[in-house]
Amino acid sequence: MRSLLLRIVSFLLFLPLLAESRNPALNDDVLGLIVFKADLRDPDSKLVSWNEDDDDPCHWIGVKCDPKTNRVAELSLDGFSLSGKIGRGLLQLQSLRTLSLSKNNFSGSLSSDLLRLESLRNLDLSENKLSGPIPDDFFGQCRFIGAISLAKNAFSGVIPPNVGSCSTLAALDLSSNRLSGSLPAGLWSLNALRSLDLSDNALVGEIPVGITKIYNLRSISLRGNRLSGHLPDDIGDCLLLKSLDLGGNLLSGSLPESMQKLSTCTSLSLSSNSFTGEVPSWIGEMKSLETLDLSRNGFSGQLPSSLGDLQLLKELKLSSNHFMGSFPESLSSCKSLSVVDFNQNSLTGNLPSWVFALDLQQILISENKLHGSIEIPSSPASTLQVLDLSSNAFSGSIPESVGKLKSLEFLDLSGNRLNGSIPLEVGGAVSLKELRLEKNSLSGGIPTQIGNCSSLATLDLSQNNLTGPIPPSLANLTNLQVINLSRNRLTGNIPKQLPDLPHLLSFNISHNLLSGAIPSGSFFNTIPPSSLSDNPGLCGSAVHRSCPAFVPKPIVLNPNNSSPNPSSDSTFSPASLHHKKIILSISALIAIGAAAIIALGVITITILNFRVRASASQSAPALALSDDCLSQSPSTDASSGKLVMFAGGVPEFSAGAHAPLLSKDCELGRGGFGAVYKTVLRDGWPVAIKKLTVSSSVKSQEDFEREVKKLGKVRHPNLVTLEGYYWTPSLQLLIFEFVSGGSLYEHLHESHATNVLSWQERFDIILGTAKSLEHLHRLDIIHYNLKSTNILLDGSGEPKVGDYGLAKLLPVLDHYVLSSKLQSALGYMAPEFACRTVKITEKCDVYAFGMLVLEIMAGKRPVEYMEDDVVVLRDVVRGALEEGRVEECVDGRLCGKLPLEEAIPVIKLGLICTSQVPSNRPDIGEVANMLELIRCPQDSQEEELA
Repeated sequence: MRSLLLRIVSFLLFLPLLAESRNPALNDDVLGLIVFKADLRDPDSKLVSWNEDDDDPCHWIGVKCDPKTNRVAELSLDGFSLSGKIGRGLLQLQSLRTLSLSKNNFSGSLSSDLLRLESLRNLDLSENKLSGPIPDDFFGQCRFIGAISLAKNAFSGVIPPNVGSCSTLAALDLSSNRLSGSLPAGLWSLNALRSLDLSDNALVGEIPVGITKIYNLRSISLRGNRLSGHLPDDIGDCLLLKSLDLGGNLLSGSLPESMQKLSTCTSLSLSSNSFTGEVPSWIGEMKSLETLDLSRNGFSGQLPSSLGDLQLLKELKLSSNHFMGSFPESLSSCKSLSVVDFNQNSLTGNLPSWVFALDLQQILISENKLHGSIEIPSSPASTLQVLDLSSNAFSGSIPESVGKLKSLEFLDLSGNRLNGSIPLEVGGAVSLKELRLEKNSLSGGIPTQIGNCSSLATLDLSQNNLTGPIPPSLANLTNLQVINLSRNRLTGNIPKQLPDLPHLLSFNISHNLLSGAIPSGSFFNTIPPSSLSDNPGLCGSAVHRSCPAFVPKPIVLNPNNSSPNPSSDSTFSPASLHHKKIILSISALIAIGAAAIIALGVITITILNFRVRASASQSAPALALSDDCLSQSPSTDASSGKLVMFAGGVPEFSAGAHAPLLSKDCELGRGGFGAVYKTVLRDGWPVAIKKLTVSSSVKSQEDFEREVKKLGKVRHPNLVTLEGYYWTPSLQLLIFEFVSGGSLYEHLHESHATNVLSWQERFDIILGTAKSLEHLHRLDIIHYNLKSTNILLDGSGEPKVGDYGLAKLLPVLDHYVLSSKLQSALGYMAPEFACRTVKITEKCDVYAFGMLVLEIMAGKRPVEYMEDDVVVLRDVVRGALEEGRVEECVDGRLCGKLPLEEAIPVIKLGLICTSQVPSNRPDIGEVANMLELIRCPQDSQEEELA
């Protein structure tokens, strides 16, 4: 390291002398890269091969040299997990043509000096954490640059007006930043530009006239901004344009006629704007179109028959408009179609035959006014994955040929007038993940063959006239998350196998005629009563009706009665009197025997109870606690258990004290691992004591103490401190600091919470929780059970995370069993908990943290149970984000009291943390850094500049 520092200092101080050396090129490249490396953090040691003692860097990872000059021509370090600043050492690479540092964690501001490299042709700094404005003179330094990508960073401010200085620029990508202001006129001076992507920023104003000056333009994306006004009338004069994406803006008016000249355009997306009028018939002149997306606008009228002239069309999306009339039959000519989306219009008529004749993958025609029967051919296309015909007026029965759709993953026929029974052949659609047939007039039973659809996650058959039992074969569907059979006429018992479903989130059987005991275990232990209501025959604790005890019928033996047809007066004969005596004798013997067995049982139980209590009193900790939370028991020997306080000698814990039987009056709550009690030591020190209820799962005292002592060393301002523990083989207590402000759950959801958490308080809770998890992960501790009930607030509102690392106390539990132990964390559990073969990592905590962020921002629980539905907060927020209305998800109690420029990035960060794939979730340290940038981006910029 000392040698490295000396080399760098020498390089900086004696740079003029290097120019006079015999071979300056090699020294410049080696030392330039070493200086660049010195500013970086390389957690994966990707740059370990970069050795300052080498004569040249041409064999270093990520480095390519020009074979003629042996100078560095390309530096590509994409996805190396590097962080830090992009230092000035790169300025010594005078022959550098390509600089690609994408998908890293570089931070700080953008330096104008990079474009001073005369040989530089390609610059890619995308997917980093660079921030601040793009310097005014950045584009003024252009030499012969051909491509610049600054996408997916945090750049803010306006696009510098001198962007037109880069006359050789062919590709410019500034997407997914925080750029604002209007489109600079200089853009239209970039005559060499072929690709322009400014999507997902906050640009405003109109699209200026003059775009046709860029005669080489092939692709333009301005999606996801706030651009307004009409499309330029001359936009169709960009004759080479292949892709035009202006979706997600505020554009209005009709489509300019010049667009018909875009004969080479393959993709046109104008979705989520305010365009009006009819789709012009000249649309058929755009014969190269493969994607046409006009969804979520105000288009009206009939669909033009000229759509059938688009022979290359693959995706046709016209949903959420005001189209009426029937489908044009000419669409049958579009043999390349794979996706058609006509949802939410006013289309009428029958379902056209070409819908199933073409080799479509997705058919979306919900919320229209279609009628007639659904005719699926006997040999349908095998590629169909999504079929949504919901909320129309289709009648007749469900065709049996639906079972031949082997690739079908989503089938929604809900909200129609279908009748008849559910065909048994539906079990042939083995790829089904979601089956929705609710709100029809279906009758008959639920086919047991549905149990063959092994991928099924959602089954909704509610609001029909179905009869018969719930088939036990549903228990074979181990991926099921939602079952809704409510508002039918089902009878019989709930199959006892259903509690074994590992992913079940919602099970609604309300308003049926079911009877018998409600199964216990897993999801059914916490099932909402509303999901079982209006089934008078059901019994169990969930419906507050006790199940009748089983009473066997008496057996009466009559050894004297051999006649199958006794006379009517035999009851009063002497023989019958003798028979009565025999019966009484047998009854008396049975009663005596039963009484003896009961008495023996009582004696045995009493003895066992005495021994258990004696054992408990011997194993109870000798803690000198407040009498308010104790029931007194005889004194015990201090050696009966092991008490350890991490703070050292504490006189308030005395040997031979009364053993505590923690009173229910002092109980604070119960979780997956045990109950928590508040108590006060006799010197007035309040503590929280967790009494573990999983003693049988603890492997050994040695393992237990090793893990507890590890947790006892953890100290962080945002973590609840573990003060000590008590051990016996049958009883384990963990002693924590007491946090007085209640749980985050209470502040967010309990009606008695007087003060609504402010935006600043919520942000502090999110950031504090992230920092606490970052600290745990540095110590190789996974929380496993993060949720709002485990986050406590102290007197000043600071968050303190509790219950961390407790799963490590149970080494015999694998993560699959652990997931059932943590059912109270429903909604926070990462998807991989459900898979036995996937390793549980810190990314599970990141997922739970993301759900917690959404809960804090929305003020809603991760999973809300309605009478006929279950609402998953993550899905609601993600849908709102995709529709551009994510601000509607913010807790209404904060209305007008929070900065959306901070709140919306926090929500987006929460969604990123809840990615289904663990590798797509950021590390919690990255999350904490991003939160810091969101809170005070200006301070962060100044710090990086300093």
